[in-house]
Amino acid sequence: MDNFKNLDNKYRRYKAHVSIFGTTQFHLRNPYIIAWWSAAFPGFGHLLLSKYLRGLVLFIWEVFVNYQSKINLALVHSFGGDIELAKQTLDTRWMLMYIPVYLFAIWDSYRTCVDMNKVYLLAEKENAPFNSFSIGALEINYLDKRSPFMSVFWSIFMPGLGQLHIHRIIIAFFSLVWTIAFLYFSHLLEAVHLLFLGEIQKATDILDKQWLLYMPSMWGFAIFDSYINTVENNKLFEKEQQDFLKRNYQNAKFRVNKGKVVS
Repeated sequence: MDNFKNLDNKYRRYKAHVSIFGTTQFHLRNPYIIAWWSAAFPGFGHLLLSKYLRGLVLFIWEVFVNYQSKINLALVHSFGGDIELAKQTLDTRWMLMYIPVYLFAIWDSYRTCVDMNKVYLLAEKENAPFNSFSIGALEINYLDKRSPFMSVFWSIFMPGLGQLHIHRIIIAFFSLVWTIAFLYFSHLLEAVHLLFLGEIQKATDILDKQWLLYMPSMWGFAIFDSYINTVENNKLFEKEQQDFLKRNYQNAKFRVNKGKVVS
């Protein structure tokens, strides 16, 4: 038992973990971009950091409270230049509740990103070995190289498919379920069908604008998340392969001095 504990605590920080649910890793991120995604839709910044539980709580809060306060509908009226109608649409009881959590999501995602960047630098310096292969009764996951273009391509078709392409199961399930909900309640696909039939006015009238305005953020997040994580997974695969070859095949006397190889 003591040997097992010592083995577990041999290293302080691990740069990545491969499980049947996906590949979770530390890598450098721009805190301002993470904060921007939290501003676009609370919860997205945390999901990009693989903070799934915190991100999901903030996401559900955004959907529920935004819907009750009618913020999206007020935005539509504002875009149309009808400021007075936008004011009348807002439910201030819910809107004033919405503001503190919205600001917290931006601040917390920025702070967490800065902290995780510091942890990444320490983990990179320690360079502890990590698992690159996971197999279970339900799934198999392993590090390999995949095309970022294909991740973006499938995410454009349907949010969540790009994440499935890189075996990011939790975010894939999350994206698919909520995209279905947004498409259903916004009546977007019905509007597209009517648009193909030339019924432009009917297509406009059938849309639920409150639900429709969730969609641009959802689609953009799915595309961005799948692209970034494909690129970072490819880097992780290359780094793990380099470390493996150095540990097992590189001559112990191999040195590089002032740009010259010495062996």
